[in-house]
Amino acid sequence: MKNKDVLLLGGTGFIGGALANRLHKEKVPALVVGRADVGRLQQILPNCSTVVHLASATTPGLSSERPALEQSNIDMTRHLVECLKAQPETHLIYFSSGGTVYGNSARLPATEEDTLAPMSPYGAAKAAQESVCQELRDIGHAVTIFRPSNAYGPGQSLRNGFGLIRTMLEHAHMGTPLEIWGDGENVRDFVYIDDIVEATLRLIQSPQDSGTYNLGSGMGHSINQVKGLVEMACKARVETIHRPARGIDVRSVVLDISRLTMRLDWEPKMDLTQGVANTLEWLQRRPTGMVSWAPNN
Repeated sequence: MKNKDVLLLGGTGFIGGALANRLHKEKVPALVVGRADVGRLQQILPNCSTVVHLASATTPGLSSERPALEQSNIDMTRHLVECLKAQPETHLIYFSSGGTVYGNSARLPATEEDTLAPMSPYGAAKAAQESVCQELRDIGHAVTIFRPSNAYGPGQSLRNGFGLIRTMLEHAHMGTPLEIWGDGENVRDFVYIDDIVEATLRLIQSPQDSGTYNLGSGMGHSINQVKGLVEMACKARVETIHRPARGIDVRSVVLDISRLTMRLDWEPKMDLTQGVANTLEWLQRRPTGMVSWAPNN
């Protein structure tokens, strides 16, 4: 293909920003497009060999209260897919959600062959967008679907109800109480930002790929275990307030990452203890320090 630009749709977010920095270091030309520029896709796409679709206007907590918000995400993906139908040579990499689309899987770790059973509007919308992207596969386009677990690491900003590790670090620093929905024994698979970026870069370098892959650490940690790691790193207590468990929250999710490991000769390098420490170090050395923040009621 003559043009080699990589388009990062939603590239101003946490994962997109880290990926853009890595592509710059690798001297791979990249275009960063935010949601406000979606209307320009028809003009931009002909110059792109790969589209990495990271854009989302919601979080699981936000759309649980206002499910209709997810329609804008589905509409955006539909618009992108319709534009790409005229470009069979362009590789689409869609970031879904391994943390929500499986629901409470009958077995752990969850594999890509497991039935999708999302419990939240956010997860249901991600599954719906996978189906929209499947339309391109059905007509012969290369479409990769990533199902990442809980991303964390340096560069992650505070978002209310999103990013457990980043939020816990802030509360430990500020001495403010953290709300936990349920008993704290819900298990999640946490994957470090550099590991996500490395896997994505390798897929960008595989333009004919058309697989679906879990992207995680392959290990599970409970919220209470994460709390212990944050307290150890910060040398400070994380005060907690327990609220009743919510119906949208998966009890346990751990991802089987063997398919991605075999496909890309990739494996996660960062263990959670060191990853938490690295995130704290990044926060402490920023010129503005840590941001004063408390969750909304």
